[in-house]
Amino acid sequence: MAASAPSRVLRFGRTERALHWVHATAFTIMLATGLVLYLPLLAQQVGDRPLMKGIHLATAAAWLTALALVAVLGDRPALGRARREIERFDADDLLWLRRRAAPQGRFNAGQKVHSVLQALLAVTFTVSGVLLWLGERDTALRLPGTIALHDVSMYLLVVLVAGHLFKALAPDTRPALEGVTGGTVPAAWAAEHHPKWQARPPGLGSIGWRRPRVQAIVLAGVIAAAGLAVGVALVSA
Repeated sequence: MAASAPSRVLRFGRTERALHWVHATAFTIMLATGLVLYLPLLAQQVGDRPLMKGIHLATAAAWLTALALVAVLGDRPALGRARREIERFDADDLLWLRRRAAPQGRFNAGQKVHSVLQALLAVTFTVSGVLLWLGERDTALRLPGTIALHDVSMYLLVVLVAGHLFKALAPDTRPALEGVTGGTVPAAWAAEHHPKWQARPPGLGSIGWRRPRVQAIVLAGVIAAAGLAVGVALVSA
């Protein structure tokens, strides 16, 4: 008897989902505390500006530490495959961006552009944030344009995330949200929206974490200790 077609297919493993939610959680906290530091009206309502600044800086350190830990302890081959898929643009992707009908893989062209821009903004946030922190302690490091770079990055990221949430909650693309919460999406939806993606049922090579080797565990311990030290230094300095 032929096997029946699966009703759901695996889209994201646990490592990919962990990376997504680490980034999303840190962004939400840093945006909320950053707005308190940026907008006088919110600062007056909250009242404790030093506390908000401490949370902002500690979250930034925890964010970078958690991303590194997921990369070290998680399924690195899965992350590598996702990176290669995101970086590869073909003729169908260009047609999709021109709002033409074109088949898409696991990531459509819009999701690829979004991911690349998110990565670039993560770099600009980190660089400008470090320079702002150092500039408070040494006027020679108060480089012109650092505040503007941090602020513009924030505006761009808010627009990106707003569009991301809109698409995630839209009726025709809402099943994609199931992929980053539970890992699987309806097979029929995947075939319709991502026909070039060779999806597989859950349970077939869907391990999200690999057993880390001793070297990875030691490296993870070093990263965690360094992240904690940096977080304490940022908050207490």
